Amino acid sequence: EITSLLSLCGGQFSGEHDIPVNSPFLVLNIPSEEMARKLMKRTVCAKSIFELWGRGRSAGELYASLKNYPMDKMLPYLQSDSTYKVHIHTFNKTLTQAQKIKKIDALEFLPFKGKVNLKNPDHIFWILEDYGTNPNNVPEEPFHLYFGRWVHGQRELIESYSVKKRHFIGNTSMDACLSFIMANHGRVKPNDVVYDPFVGTGGLLISSAHFGAYVCGTDIDYNTIHGLGKASRKNQKWRGPDENIRANLRQYGLEKYYLDALVSDSSRPIWRKGMLFDAIITDPPYGIREATRRTGSQKETVKSVERSTENHIFISSNYHLSDIFFDLLKFAAEYLVMGGRLVYWLPIYRPEYTEEIIPRHPCLKLISNCEQMLSSHTSRRLITMEKVKEFKDQDENSYLLDGQYMPYRGHNSFREKYFSGVTKRIAKEEKDNQK
Repeated sequence: EITSLLSLCGGQFSGEHDIPVNSPFLVLNIPSEEMARKLMKRTVCAKSIFELWGRGRSAGELYASLKNYPMDKMLPYLQSDSTYKVHIHTFNKTLTQAQKIKKIDALEFLPFKGKVNLKNPDHIFWILEDYGTNPNNVPEEPFHLYFGRWVHGQRELIESYSVKKRHFIGNTSMDACLSFIMANHGRVKPNDVVYDPFVGTGGLLISSAHFGAYVCGTDIDYNTIHGLGKASRKNQKWRGPDENIRANLRQYGLEKYYLDALVSDSSRPIWRKGMLFDAIITDPPYGIREATRRTGSQKETVKSVERSTENHIFISSNYHLSDIFFDLLKFAAEYLVMGGRLVYWLPIYRPEYTEEIIPRHPCLKLISNCEQMLSSHTSRRLITMEKVKEFKDQDENSYLLDGQYMPYRGHNSFREKYFSGVTKRIAKEEKDNQK
């Protein structure tokens, strides 16, 4: 997420490689404080950002680094007419108050001229100590120490968009935190056009609209698009008149960014030819809580005629997971603008997972592949791809030839594999109860 936001803002990661892979601290190269604040207003993965004054693998190294920091950069924040406080944060270790005071006193060589104000200081300085990520093996001394001026921090974004407070939700409404992470991976910016082909209750549209993008989506489920039928909330039988995607955006003051949501089958594109979307951000159904369906013909499924309210009639047939994802990649390759991004979740059966099964397309470059655990044997990968090549007619089915199509086909049985762990656990519990 931070890499995507830095590329959007024009910053980059530090080229240094001495930071432990599992460290919670990252050193970034950001040209200005204004850009750092912009980054923090969007990220939900980072907690705070600091102007780094010194660092080291020991207290001595840290102090030497601080003494080498340019005095002209320090002085504006150390004036006699300003107030300050020093805060200590230790990762994976708890210090006593006496230990904290001792570490703060050791910084007396810094030319602080202002007064200490613990409640409402003008400037806050932090000592950050990294004791690794293993709680069962905490070292006596930290692996790395940092000292810097606190610039910005925010975590309110997630709470203000909590699904618990949202008017219109469904069984699979995306968590607000993950929605914002996806929008950041997609590098959504003001005046973009963002599309979700499996829009559901529109949770992913909200995060993109928050960042100033115009949003639209499609879904095969007529009742969900129109806010009809049974409610997903506990103690509520039917959806109310103000439960729909537009009402959700109105709730957050984002209605002006809402283009529309259409009843449509993602396997049969309805859009005119051409590059229409700056980002495609979506969470396709996995067949667990939402069915994987697509429209069919009378010949395909004569018996599966389904009727919804207002006599809306359609015929649906099975839509294999592999087909969902390859149709999605093909659509993104054709309808994304150059440099536009596709961000989607890919369900994985972990014992069989290798990176080779990630669906590919010659027009799309894989940017990132992040895992979210669902259970001991299943997870889903957040896949981010960027359009790097113009779509030609010969690219339409090229994925069938490059060896990437067949490996993922095994995941058409993801539903059975997902529930296999539940079935085994129930059988074990019944066996234990009989003893």
